[in-house]
Amino acid sequence: MLIPYFWAEARLQNKLPERQITVRRWGWSDLSQADAQELADQRAQEAMNRILSGESLRRREPKAAYDCADGVPIREEVVSRHGNTVITRNSYGSLCLNAADVFFADVDAEWHPSLRMNLRGCLLMVVTGVAAGVLLKSVLTGFVLVIGLPWLTSWIIDRINAKRRSAAEAGEKERALGIIRAFSAAHPLWHLRVYETPAGYRLLAMHEVFEPAEESCQKAFEELNTDKVFMRLCAVQGCFRARVSPKYWRMKYRLPLSLPKSKWPFPAEHVPLRQRWIEAYEKHAPRYASCRFIETLGSRVTHPEAEAVRAVHDEYCQVHADLPLA
Repeated sequence: MLIPYFWAEARLQNKLPERQITVRRWGWSDLSQADAQELADQRAQEAMNRILSGESLRRREPKAAYDCADGVPIREEVVSRHGNTVITRNSYGSLCLNAADVFFADVDAEWHPSLRMNLRGCLLMVVTGVAAGVLLKSVLTGFVLVIGLPWLTSWIIDRINAKRRSAAEAGEKERALGIIRAFSAAHPLWHLRVYETPAGYRLLAMHEVFEPAEESCQKAFEELNTDKVFMRLCAVQGCFRARVSPKYWRMKYRLPLSLPKSKWPFPAEHVPLRQRWIEAYEKHAPRYASCRFIETLGSRVTHPEAEAVRAVHDEYCQVHADLPLA
């Protein structure tokens, strides 16, 4: 696992008779900004040379901080380090735990609204509103119907779904918990801690450490029906991740600032806005837990590295506090 402190970007141009080629590449370092810039320059030159030799390459690397770009580490602000565990802050402000070899997996309870407002329905209501306005010979009536019908229908659908949500989500969470308990029964040597999250459950394996790309780890992800993107990212980035502070949109208040659109490292002109955003976020985040401890399954074998990560995870997430989940 590599999560560097320092980041830099290099921009290299080559003007050919028929076109201009511009290449951008990131560089990183735990030593200094200068080292990060040197690596960025080197990677940009290597990419330019390969493109000029006829190879098809991306001109710039993906903007996502946590993606599948080969060889590019997680690009997030490092907040703190706890042994082999690194706490970073993601693009929307939440803290994330990154563990090199301690297994985390989320098992989501995927509930989808039973009624939805689709584009065809909206268009049908707009046409109905226009037709009604024509028949009634009133532009105002037509306008009110065009605006009001989709809004009213959407409001009714939201109310119906809200009444059904509680029971549906409970059923889906029970199904997800069933998957977890079946996995535990099939793997009695695993020591699993189970946490409830806003979207389902989180598992932390305590009995052993894992390489994220190894077969046993990937097979466990599959049996637990873990998100496929998460599986791939763990393998590519060489670490397990778990969000350990709330998602801002789940906290019951509206942030007073707009979220900066750029990613880490931020352009100098975005830094003050980002800092104000984080200050506003951190005023409210302690009022919410990221997950809640539910139970322990399987063996009681505990690996010391897993125990060290558990202590950091549980403290950040406030797993034993009587707080709403976000």
